Amino acid sequence: MNETARERFPSCPLTLVFGASGYIGTHLVPHLLAEGRSLRAVARRRAALETRGWQGVEIVEADALKPETLSMALAGVSVAYYLVHSMASGRHFGRLDIEAASNFAAAAAAAGVQRIVYLGGIIPEGARSEHLLSRRDTGERLRAGPVPVIEIRAAVIVGAGSAAYEVIRDLVYHLPIMVTPKWVQSRSAPIALENLLTYLVRVAELPEAEGRILDAGGPDFLSYEDMMRQFAVCVGRRPFIIRVPVLTPNLSSRWLGLVTSVPTNIARALIQGLEYDIPAKGDALARLVPQRLLGFRESVEAALSAERREAGVGGPWVEGDLAFRNLKPDYAFYAKKAAGSAVANASPASVWRQLTLMGGERGYFYLDILWKLRGTLDWLIAGPGLCRRRPHPTELHLGDKVDFWTVIAIEPERRLTLSFDMKTPGAGVLEFELVEIDGITQLTATAYWHPAGVWGLLYWYSLVPLHVILFEGMTKAIARQAEAS
Repeated sequence: MNETARERFPSCPLTLVFGASGYIGTHLVPHLLAEGRSLRAVARRRAALETRGWQGVEIVEADALKPETLSMALAGVSVAYYLVHSMASGRHFGRLDIEAASNFAAAAAAAGVQRIVYLGGIIPEGARSEHLLSRRDTGERLRAGPVPVIEIRAAVIVGAGSAAYEVIRDLVYHLPIMVTPKWVQSRSAPIALENLLTYLVRVAELPEAEGRILDAGGPDFLSYEDMMRQFAVCVGRRPFIIRVPVLTPNLSSRWLGLVTSVPTNIARALIQGLEYDIPAKGDALARLVPQRLLGFRESVEAALSAERREAGVGGPWVEGDLAFRNLKPDYAFYAKKAAGSAVANASPASVWRQLTLMGGERGYFYLDILWKLRGTLDWLIAGPGLCRRRPHPTELHLGDKVDFWTVIAIEPERRLTLSFDMKTPGAGVLEFELVEIDGITQLTATAYWHPAGVWGLLYWYSLVPLHVILFEGMTKAIARQAEAS
């Protein structure tokens, strides 16, 4: 077991990153480690953090909506970063955000935490967006407790994985001709991810920042259309943009759900906040933490460079990792998804034995003729097709190539992850997960697809109905085989 920083330096104050599996948390933890901080990283699912490969970080599972889990997470903590939100939870995320913040503030006070650093959003005057209001109300609820709070507010964050940035990327790459709603004229002060992380790291060290609300913005004040055009210049594209006044926020979020890979719930919350100009009054924060702020175009170049630099090599699959998008930044960061599942009255070991027989002469358990047809079509266009036979008849190992798959992650009796190696307009991953519940095993197969442009989107939508049928049928067939064995 890796020695944590707290074990090496027991006198070093403990810093907590609550919501470490999220976008900002994933990037903040390495920055804090580089500063020599003693760190504890917290997420709702421990497994989401274990794949990060962070050396010397204590990992804890906790949920702000489950107060009984918070005391252990906050024990011994000096500074706590609060980075959670519930946008992906659906229409009632605002209520959940307030409940979570109340629980966290109370638990932090009971644990003797000295300071909370909270990342919220810049709130324009007259804002009605539930997303923006929940960010504001979360900060207020944290400040209602006795622990001093430093609130950093940011608008558009320029970095791979940021929802606003990924909307821009997908629109530019997917649509050479864009029909856009009027919200593309709304302006904000985009900030580079690196600049924001520097603010978050440094401000926690400043007692004079306690109790303050500080805007974090870059030097440019741009409309979404300006940002799309500048991004297009950086990546060598020339989109044609047509603005129309008829797309409401609801219609716009559905439209984004079709033409981008950003999750629809997040896109809906994002669009609700784009009704307004969002200026950043960043002078106060800039005086507290001096640094050179990158302009938007520099920020894009830095984001693209960081993405190439940070691409995993041989590690477990992580959504958005450039290594699993064929090292092509024009492939969508977020994946389209389709899944099927079944329950087997059998142990995970029995289900796993059947699952690892997949491919080669054994085939794919269900509608095998379709798999063979697809493999043949791939072979005809110089893809691997069905020509790569299994290295072992009954076992699978990391790196094995089976037909048009490569094993990229394997946890026996828990998880099997395969990359899709056919010639296609995008990059795909198929993941099987086994969960034991009261003596039975639930097997879920999930396909993740990172489309490459409009052809990648058309390819995905043409196959979604078939994918659902295939994965439902495949998991049921594997479950029945496991029961029979």
